[in-house]
Amino acid sequence: MRTPLWRQFWQDLSLSSVSAGVVAVLVGFSSSAVLIFQAAEAAGTTPTQASSWLWALGLGMGITSMGLSLQHRLPLVTAWSTPGAAVLIVSLSGFSLAEAIGAFILTGALITLAGFTGQAEKLTQKLSPALASAMLAGVLFPFGLNAASSLTEAPVLAGTMAIVYFLARLWIPRYAVLLVALVGLMLALALNQVADNAWAWSWTKPVLQWPEFTWQAAFSLTLPLFIVTMASQNLPGIATLTAAGYRSPTSSVLKWTGLTTLGLAPFGAFALNLAAITAAICMTSDAHPDPKKRYTAAVSAGVTYAILGLLAASVIGLFRALPGAYIMTLAGLALLPTIANSLVIALQDEQEREASLVTFLVTVANVTLFGIGGAFWGLVFGYLVRDRRYLVLLIQRLTWRRKKH
Repeated sequence: MRTPLWRQFWQDLSLSSVSAGVVAVLVGFSSSAVLIFQAAEAAGTTPTQASSWLWALGLGMGITSMGLSLQHRLPLVTAWSTPGAAVLIVSLSGFSLAEAIGAFILTGALITLAGFTGQAEKLTQKLSPALASAMLAGVLFPFGLNAASSLTEAPVLAGTMAIVYFLARLWIPRYAVLLVALVGLMLALALNQVADNAWAWSWTKPVLQWPEFTWQAAFSLTLPLFIVTMASQNLPGIATLTAAGYRSPTSSVLKWTGLTTLGLAPFGAFALNLAAITAAICMTSDAHPDPKKRYTAAVSAGVTYAILGLLAASVIGLFRALPGAYIMTLAGLALLPTIANSLVIALQDEQEREASLVTFLVTVANVTLFGIGGAFWGLVFGYLVRDRRYLVLLIQRLTWRRKKH
């Protein structure tokens, strides 16, 4: 007789797996929650609506992490799309909140479609890693610049955070961002730069936000959001899972994250995906000596995500109370490894280097044509440069046919 799921879970659970799950969530929140706050702000949300975004994302990550891990008995930790949030910060200018919500719903529909058909997943795998990385680097590059400019605005706070980060990267790289967040917070408090009257403990009230669907938002928001979520989040997540010796239930992951995004998008969930960095914390022997029982760490992470989602109003209030230099420095430092890795991948292939550079520059400049933002046009121009020989052949063939007739 098979042991019931709930009883098996409690038998497999250990203190180390609970600890690993909590640490994974704290690392994830401390390294990228600031981006969610900035994305919500770029959409023109009220504090209540911004809290709803974090509530929806936290609840969504909790549901999918627990559901997938229990279903497959694998350490399947999900996350919000960090590069997706960065895309939104850059691209949301000029779009209403209703248009943004409509774009989130379409993103959830595309991820769901990828899970049920497998076709979108195949198309994403055919996407040039160099150009996708160049687009991601272009989207994230301004965050690095903002972190550097914070040294002028707040040299003591930003400088101390930068020093702590680079020293921590030598000894405890996994927790460098978490340490920077804590040291920066203590220093901001010591310098009296935290508005203590702007923060208080409170439960979050979800806010239903009605969507509006426009083709401009679909191209400027949905398409880049879907591409970076699939190429820069789900694929590394799958690779992390495989490297740890586990099989990847890819279609199931896409179905779970897509449907959950679709259901919570009206409350602000823009994209959920398989995690990589935070998931890796739950896949080591520190989480559980037995690889078959490490799924309990992912379930613990899901429970923690859900709790923080319910307290999202307090999290948003905390970020609103913090100085801008703290937020910009923390975001920039947290994204430095991703920016560096994206640039390495984008420029390492000599045959695609020129096209990648075009993609990067167009994206950084946020070239906007026909109401469509730079992330989309970066890929378009990059592919035109990369495949220009085929374009020339096509033009020559059309010209030859015209002369013949």
